[in-house]
Amino acid sequence: MTDQRPKPLPPVQDALFPDPTPAPDELIGYRGPTACAAAGITYRQLDYWARTDLVVPSIRSATGSGSQRLYSFKDILVLKVVKRLLDTGVSLQNIRAAVDLLRARGVDDLARITLLSDGTTVYECTSNEEVVDLLRGGQGVFGIAVSGALRELQGSLATLPGERATEAEQAPTAADDELSRRRQRRTATA
Repeated sequence: MTDQRPKPLPPVQDALFPDPTPAPDELIGYRGPTACAAAGITYRQLDYWARTDLVVPSIRSATGSGSQRLYSFKDILVLKVVKRLLDTGVSLQNIRAAVDLLRARGVDDLARITLLSDGTTVYECTSNEEVVDLLRGGQGVFGIAVSGALRELQGSLATLPGERATEAEQAPTAADDELSRRRQRRTATA
């Protein structure tokens, strides 16, 4: 006769340490000097990149003299990646294309990306197989594991001051800016 009882599941051990990458609070923002320190860039670079729309603050943008930009965790992560790409000689035009792809992703998605470049083109790899394929083709010269930059940034920001923004302070999205509101009012009255 065979034993019909279900076999017990093997014991499962809990993790020794909690997940080191908790999701960042989307309403915690960092002012320009803090963003510069965490990303390893100068304030002049930060200001230029914001004015040229390379990396703009997503929590609060500057609205005039004396106002303070407020950068999110993701914004600073993108700043850090841009800095690394510039340091390796990638052109600003190719960096702009890479930043557009990075902006469309969430922080968790960014942690799974490795950026490879041959000095001119930036390639996005989301698996080890893609990295190996690029290297086999002789295309990749250097790589940036975004997860590494993410962990460095978490460590840096843990000791730097942040501030909580209200939901009303968040930078307007493309569909919620002044021009869009005027168009909506005009279409509503027409």
